[in-house]
Amino acid sequence: MSTNEVSKTEVAGDAIVEDIHTHFPVVAEGSGKTANNEGAKEREVYNAELYAAIQESRIPPWSKAARKLYLCVFIAFCCACANGYDGSLMGSIIVMPHFQSRMHNGNDGWQVSVMTSLYSVGSIVATPFAAAVSDKWGRRVGMVWGCFGIIIGSIITASSFSMAQITVGRFILGAGIQFMTVAAPAYSMEVAPPQWRGRFTGFYNCGWFGGSIPAALVTFGCQYIDSEWSWRVPFLCQCFACFIVLGAVHFIPESPRYLFANGREAEAIDFLTEYHGGGNRNARLVLLEIEEIQESIRQELNDKKIPWWDFSCLFKTKEARWRSSQVLMMGVFGQFSGNGLGYFNATIFGELGVKSVAQQLGYNVLNSVISAIGAGTAVSQTDRMPRRKVLVYGTFACAVMLAINGGCNVAFGRDQTNINAGQSALAFYFLFNVVNSFTYTPLQGVVPVEALDNTRRAKGLAFYGFLTGCLGFINTFCTPIANKTIGLNYIWVFVGWDCIETVCWYFFGIEAQGRTLEELEWVYKQPNPVKASQHVDRIVQQADGTVTEKIVSENDS
Repeated sequence: MSTNEVSKTEVAGDAIVEDIHTHFPVVAEGSGKTANNEGAKEREVYNAELYAAIQESRIPPWSKAARKLYLCVFIAFCCACANGYDGSLMGSIIVMPHFQSRMHNGNDGWQVSVMTSLYSVGSIVATPFAAAVSDKWGRRVGMVWGCFGIIIGSIITASSFSMAQITVGRFILGAGIQFMTVAAPAYSMEVAPPQWRGRFTGFYNCGWFGGSIPAALVTFGCQYIDSEWSWRVPFLCQCFACFIVLGAVHFIPESPRYLFANGREAEAIDFLTEYHGGGNRNARLVLLEIEEIQESIRQELNDKKIPWWDFSCLFKTKEARWRSSQVLMMGVFGQFSGNGLGYFNATIFGELGVKSVAQQLGYNVLNSVISAIGAGTAVSQTDRMPRRKVLVYGTFACAVMLAINGGCNVAFGRDQTNINAGQSALAFYFLFNVVNSFTYTPLQGVVPVEALDNTRRAKGLAFYGFLTGCLGFINTFCTPIANKTIGLNYIWVFVGWDCIETVCWYFFGIEAQGRTLEELEWVYKQPNPVKASQHVDRIVQQADGTVTEKIVSENDS
């Protein structure tokens, strides 16, 4: 075993022991040998070797390499913008008078369900093809294919004169989005230095608001156009982010993990040296990443090559099932925690007593903005906050916000006579969206890519896209029908479900913060991955940030 390699095993009982050959001394707790230099202090970290490497390989935040990385993640962000734009678009367009006079759709019911849900069906159908393209030709090519799908779908929907044409366009739009949601999050995570991984991938997923806020503003402004262009212009604007991606994708480097996996090691090492090591080929972080990625790739090459259509690698071993469980939970919970109601915000605001279309669309803008503030706050702390705790406490807080909203809805009543209760329900609906955005928006991008190793990443993200497509279909197909039949009582379904989600995150959520992607392989191979993921190392860090010692207690020896 080499000096950087990490090998960990869990032995009988609850003891977890580790064998990390680091570049600094390993001393026993209580031996009296730990450093007592002025300013030195003990810290608990998830990975002593990675933490030490990061301290010695700091990247100047405004260096040329850092700015190029920002461009990389911005392109991935634009891919998420295309998805977020649709999330705010349809809920606003279906209440526009000129759209209703053309399509005769009403605000709810099965016609609205079909028109909105075909977007999710397109995503589901494109799942295996999106994974194959991203694996074979790279993450950048996957983003390009997605752009063309969205552009074609936008043109079809914007030129529609019937419900049939709208549904075809939205099917193609959904397929294009699937290519992007497989390639873009994998790319943003794989190019990110370990210390920026959470913020990079979280920022990618905040592209949802980078799309939903412009969509809300565009539809709000276009409502004053007294013609069918009031809804055709917003449809055309859906492909704006795609032109940014197409114009810039050729100027960003390919993912180093994709390069390693496809025999282009020299290019991959050059990438890590320039963007993670500050130009130093022998930087501690670069050496650690090279060795761990190469070892991961070697293990993959020992396996039989898996056909592009075979997704059994996600479920056939215990490790694979644990990894897929994180993808499954985030795919389901991230879409079905009550946030799916946002597809129909304008209709919901109408049920809460906001009768003017202009006011409904204005509240939709406000909701998008304050939700984005919640998501942005979380992104800034993603590399510091433990993932599992955020999901447990945040999901429970979502249940509380929705329960209060539901209680206010009951007081508001169908006769809508209790104005104060209606206003309170509206306020707590906004608060729910802030809490949900803080909890889920960054981690929807982070958790799946951290859970999946290199050999499963494209297919795992395609599976994730399939799940979100299925749940998106349920949200967009069932919500208009539920609004017509049980109205605001639909909220109570999500109150109960969020409580179930909280329990699931507590018992099955894996903590991945502070570990390399390859080191997580050890976590998922343990008998109890949840317990293993919470194991920490104790280190001694000097005043200048240098890690000089690792402390081993009797329980770890």
